[in-house]
Amino acid sequence: MENNRFDIIIIGGGIVGLASAYKINLKYPNKKILVLEKENKIAFHQTGHNSGVIHSGLYYKPGSYKAKTCVDGRRELVAFAKEHHIPHDICGKIVVATEKSELEQMNRVLNNGLANGVEGIEKINAQQIKDIEPYCEGIEGLWVPCTGIIDYTDVSRKYVELIQSKFEGSKVLLEHEVIGFEKHQFYTDVITTKGKYSGSYIITCAGLQSDRIAKKEGAKIETAIVGFRGDYYDLSDKGMSKLRNLIYPIPNSKYPFLGVHFTRMIHGGVECGPNAVFVFKREGYNRTDFSMKDTAEALSFGGTWKFFAKNIQFALDEYHGAFSKTFFLKRLRKLIPTLEMDDLKPGRTGVRAMALAPEGNMIDDFKIEINGNAIHVLNAPSPAATASLAIGNAIQEMATEHFNLN
Repeated sequence: MENNRFDIIIIGGGIVGLASAYKINLKYPNKKILVLEKENKIAFHQTGHNSGVIHSGLYYKPGSYKAKTCVDGRRELVAFAKEHHIPHDICGKIVVATEKSELEQMNRVLNNGLANGVEGIEKINAQQIKDIEPYCEGIEGLWVPCTGIIDYTDVSRKYVELIQSKFEGSKVLLEHEVIGFEKHQFYTDVITTKGKYSGSYIITCAGLQSDRIAKKEGAKIETAIVGFRGDYYDLSDKGMSKLRNLIYPIPNSKYPFLGVHFTRMIHGGVECGPNAVFVFKREGYNRTDFSMKDTAEALSFGGTWKFFAKNIQFALDEYHGAFSKTFFLKRLRKLIPTLEMDDLKPGRTGVRAMALAPEGNMIDDFKIEINGNAIHVLNAPSPAATASLAIGNAIQEMATEHFNLN
């Protein structure tokens, strides 16, 4: 039983859980930390299905958790990638206004970026857009040179390697789904499908299952996770000749997502997307995936209906794009008008965990709460992968204070 006892048990083998384990072990190398992941590989869900962008910190409200951890985390991530020879490219991106009605929002985005300390950001005109991306059409834009690309699964694997090689007794276990907790005076037993593990302290970083795991541990939370699938197209070889790096639209302030964009991938290829479609299964990556439990849970939460009511046109457009390649292409042509149907081929999908408040508002910042001897990461959407090392620092500081680590 001694082998099943740990100082800290972290639930979730995505990039945030792994970065938290790594950062706590760096501060406290003698602590035994266990990371439990229910899938047969790490970074299986949101981490392994995102577009691999190293975000600059451009969009987030100044002073927010997202703003600070994205900028700090990006700098630390790039240094980490250089140190450990993880392929990455700080290629920069452009954010493009295609009509005058977008210019006011573009200026707001620029001011956000400046307030957040984003390096090198500047306004560019139509000709400068063409100089950077010859096939892109816009009237004005922003050049964001510190944006980059990376594979976050590569980063996550490096975290695992360092945790298990540098810190005696710490480990990452796969195919260990957490199904319950038994609370004791000075420790908690975490019950998994493959056995029981005892931890003095618990940290949950369960992504799409974060609300469920927190409730199982005993936390009383008001938010609920609702899944949104993002569909991508890949550019064909012919289509790829029309893009150099990354092109984003000006985000619509009325809607909660950034809009479809173009992303060159670090291991080759270009992705276009994603849309954002409500899913009937939290971990459902196909259009027809369905879970009665997940659907009933999402639709019985009042905040879901209030969110739909506030964003009805957005929801209809996103569903249209999910089933119509023509509509998807029309949206992409706003940025690259010469794209043709045969420039696009079906790509992968991802599902993002969106935390909703009972009032139907999307929780717009990272949300981390404490419950006794547990810390729960309840909301860690984009840019959590970029910010993972900074989030790990924040969780380490919370653990130091609330768990009295020494």
